[in-house]
Amino acid sequence: MKALSALAQSVQASTTITIDTKFKKMRADGIDVIGFGMGEPDFPTPEHIKQAGIRAIQENQTKYTPTPGTLAVRQAVCKRMLEDWGVSYTPEEVTVTGGAKHILYTVLKTLVNPGDEVILPAPYWVSYYELIKMVGGVPVVVTTKEENGLKMTAEELKGVITPKTKALILNNPSNPTGMMYSKAALEAIAAICVEEDLYVVSDEIYGKLTFDGQIYTSFASLGEEIKRRTILVNGVSKTYAMTGWRIGFAAGDTSIIKVVNNYLSHCMSGTSAISQAAATEAFLGSQEEIEKMRQTFEERRNYMYGRMNAIPGVHAVRPEATFYMLMNLDEMIGKTLYGKEIHNADDFAEVFLEKGLVAVIPCTGFGAPNYVRWSFAVSMDNIKAGLDRLEKFLAEA
Repeated sequence: MKALSALAQSVQASTTITIDTKFKKMRADGIDVIGFGMGEPDFPTPEHIKQAGIRAIQENQTKYTPTPGTLAVRQAVCKRMLEDWGVSYTPEEVTVTGGAKHILYTVLKTLVNPGDEVILPAPYWVSYYELIKMVGGVPVVVTTKEENGLKMTAEELKGVITPKTKALILNNPSNPTGMMYSKAALEAIAAICVEEDLYVVSDEIYGKLTFDGQIYTSFASLGEEIKRRTILVNGVSKTYAMTGWRIGFAAGDTSIIKVVNNYLSHCMSGTSAISQAAATEAFLGSQEEIEKMRQTFEERRNYMYGRMNAIPGVHAVRPEATFYMLMNLDEMIGKTLYGKEIHNADDFAEVFLEKGLVAVIPCTGFGAPNYVRWSFAVSMDNIKAGLDRLEKFLAEA
C-alpha cells in the first residue's frame, strides 16, 4: 500500500491519554491505583443544566442546527462574556462547535499557512504543539522560567518573532502550570502583538477557576486593536463540569469567524442541538454552583500545595488558577528509584504508577520534561491518600 500522510504520521499521541489508558487498565485489573491524570472536574453537571438538555430532547430539538450554532447559544455566549470579562461581541462574531479542542484546530487552520510560525510558551497544553503541526505550522517554543512564575515575558516574546511569525497561542490561566498573567503583563504582550501584527489565539477556558481573589483579565478586553487580532476560545467543559457535552466556542472579528464557519460547514456541519440547549442554560442560568466548585478547587489547592511541599525532596509550584499543580523533579533527575534511573518526567511517572500506584501526568509532552502534573479535580480523600503514597514511595525508594 502507498504511504500514509507524512504530516499525519508526524503527529504524536497525547501523553495525557497514554498515562490515563494505562491507569484505567490497571484499575480494571483490580489494582488499587489512584489517578491524578485527566483534566476533568469530578463534579456532576449542575442539575438545571442537565434539565435543559432533557427538555431539549422532550421538545424534539434533535435536528440539524446552523453551522455557527443556534442564535440562542451564541447570544448566551455574548451575554456571559460581557458580564464576566467586559468583552462585547455580537452573535455574528461567535461560532459554537464540538469542544474547545475542535475549535482550536479550526481556528489554526483558518490562520496558518504551511511554514508559518506560531509562538507557544512552555509549559504548554500537550495538544497545542501537535495542533500547530497538524495545520502545517511551525511551533516556536518559548521556555518560561519558574522564577518568572512560568509565564512568558514581553521581552521573551519579542525575541522570537521573525518575518514568518503569524500567531501566538496564549493559554491563560494555563494548563499545566495553573498560573495566570496579570493585566499589566498581558498589556505588555498585547502591545508587541499589535506592533508586529500578530494574531493571538487566547484560550481562556479556565478563566473562571481563579484563586486568592485575583481578578481575571480577558486578552480581548485590552483594547480594540488587540481585540481585532484576538480569537478568544472558551467552552463549558471545565467551568460547568460538562466535558462530555462537547461544546466549545470561538469569538473574534467577523472576517475571521466567517472563514472558520466556511471550514466548519464542510467538516462539522453543526453541533449537537441538545448540547447547545444545555450550554445556553449554563451561560444564562444561575452561576451559584460554579462558584461552589471554584471554592472547592481552591480548598484542595491549598491542602495539596502545603502537604506536597512538606515532603522531603519535593517541590510544588503553587497554582493561581485551574485545577492543576506542577511538581518539580529537579532533585530526582539522575537518581535511581526502584531500579530505574530517572532521566525525565516520563521515567518518574512510569515508576510512580507501577510502584507507588499513583497516576500523574508527565509533562515531557508539555515542553516541561522535569515536571509532572497533578490534577486536584479529585476528592480530598484521594488527594490525601495519593500524597500519603508519594511520601511512602520516596521514603522507601
